Amino acid sequence: MTSSEQTTHEVEIDNSNRSTTPTTGSFIDYISSHWADRPETVPGPLPVVRYAAERRAAIGAQFPGQRLVFSAGAMKQRSNDTFYQYRPHSAFAHLTGWGSDAEPGSVLVLDPRESGASHEATLYFRERAGRDSEEFYANPEIGEFWIGERPSLAQVAGLLGIRTAPLAEFAELPDDRTLEDPELARAASELRLVKDEFELAEMRAAVDATGRGFAEVLAALPRATEVRRGERVVEGVFNARARLDGNTVGYETIAAAGPHACTLHWIRNDGDVLPGDLLLLDAGIEMDSLYTADITRTVPVSGRFTAAQRRVYEAVLEAADAARAIVKPGIRFGDVHDAAMAVIERRTREWGLLPEADGTAYYRRYMVHGTSHHLGMDVHDCAQARREMYLDGILEPGMVFTIEPGLYFQPDDLTVPEELRGIGVRIEDDIVVTADGCENLSAGIPRTADEVEDWVQAARGDA
Repeated sequence: MTSSEQTTHEVEIDNSNRSTTPTTGSFIDYISSHWADRPETVPGPLPVVRYAAERRAAIGAQFPGQRLVFSAGAMKQRSNDTFYQYRPHSAFAHLTGWGSDAEPGSVLVLDPRESGASHEATLYFRERAGRDSEEFYANPEIGEFWIGERPSLAQVAGLLGIRTAPLAEFAELPDDRTLEDPELARAASELRLVKDEFELAEMRAAVDATGRGFAEVLAALPRATEVRRGERVVEGVFNARARLDGNTVGYETIAAAGPHACTLHWIRNDGDVLPGDLLLLDAGIEMDSLYTADITRTVPVSGRFTAAQRRVYEAVLEAADAARAIVKPGIRFGDVHDAAMAVIERRTREWGLLPEADGTAYYRRYMVHGTSHHLGMDVHDCAQARREMYLDGILEPGMVFTIEPGLYFQPDDLTVPEELRGIGVRIEDDIVVTADGCENLSAGIPRTADEVEDWVQAARGDA
């Protein structure tokens, strides 16, 4: 695309049919004048600058002599003249270090140097307009009267340590490699498989914030049980913590009470939270850097598991612990899933739920999802990576992924006894591979059945 086709918003909005802004010359002169001087403060570099530069060098080395273009993307329309909260493309944010404050429509360009051995970075974006422009007061999409102060080229250059230029100067060239190119998208995705020190610190912060959100949800359980659609109390309490401690939630919160826990991606969250039921909370807080946690805990709403609930819970916990026990550098990523599934198969067979063994994975009826996925800027991070780098990839220190086995017995599943129907349990932790094993980043959030019961009772004030 050419510079004339660059846009900061998915659609252009025409509000002329309801505009009341005066357009006379005298008004324009008046609103454009008599403003106090606004000193230009150029900030020092963010801590991410060194790491982002190393990432750019790493991806540039894979494409010598080629011009690489990474677009942040435009704002997405929600309805008519409203837009979703802006979030830049993860590859763009990873290579620039510009997270929740990124300007819509920005473009990072890596131009090859004449030697062809490396690239020079330029960040193009639409900087703020002067107060003597109509954009300042009359453009509700980007005008500062409407959305607040926006940065200058110099300020962003100071923050990110990257040369900046006006978006209007950017023009896509015929031979450019963009994120629409599968090879470049794959390389950008695989670049995130191993996290650097900055990334790991951000993910620890995301996990810590998420733990606070879970604790606040438990404290709100009595209220959730007293109102219609109590799942939305759970969702709202957690999402409030996400906005206080981070940018927002890393994905739509799953607040699944009772049989809703058997729906893997239950995000309607419009059900009641009833005493005696389990609540499956799958949620994560995304930091301003865009790194997110992804944690699940299943808790008894009343503070005590029934015998059937505890039996299912402890089987899932056993599967999670078995999977985590094998994690170390050098093993195959897919082996983590296999270790969890061995427990799920053994327990469901012991309970008499499976047909006679014939090599068919009948137990997958009760857990159709995978056990692990990479985690980072995207909740399902590195999704464009090759299978040989992902599922069949070899674990390295710095890789971060989930371990999240579960058992889900649908309310109408006639293959299970009635006492199990409607029980859904998932336990999910965020794991980082270390030099000689792994670390459970979310270990501080109660996991065992006894710990969870004590946790719920204490939060409810029953203990």
